[in-house]
Amino acid sequence: MEKQELLTKAKDALTPFETENVIKFLQNLSLKSAMENPWLIGGFLILFFYAVVKRSKFVLLTLFSVVALMVLIRYTFPPPGDELQLSSTLPFVFGGLVIGGVLLYFNFVKTE
Repeated sequence: MEKQELLTKAKDALTPFETENVIKFLQNLSLKSAMENPWLIGGFLILFFYAVVKRSKFVLLTLFSVVALMVLIRYTFPPPGDELQLSSTLPFVFGGLVIGGVLLYFNFVKTE
């Protein structure tokens, strides 16, 4: 009976990771919920530590660009239902240029 209990607990613990549940989660994912989701934050932290240990510039720059774009979109675009205005799109444009400049600098200009 111990083995059956262990299998039941394992099945209950792994139910959220079924393909159907993962697809529903990704379909209903918004930017705000993505930035507050502990699974995504944990995944980014694991990738960050991997990149630091392996000294992978590519992975670090990819993480930087993804996180920077998420923060930029969250804080520059208005909430749903509001109109886009020049005052909200200009910070997005200049933030995008800064992100692009950082990526170009670390990829092509800076040598080790």
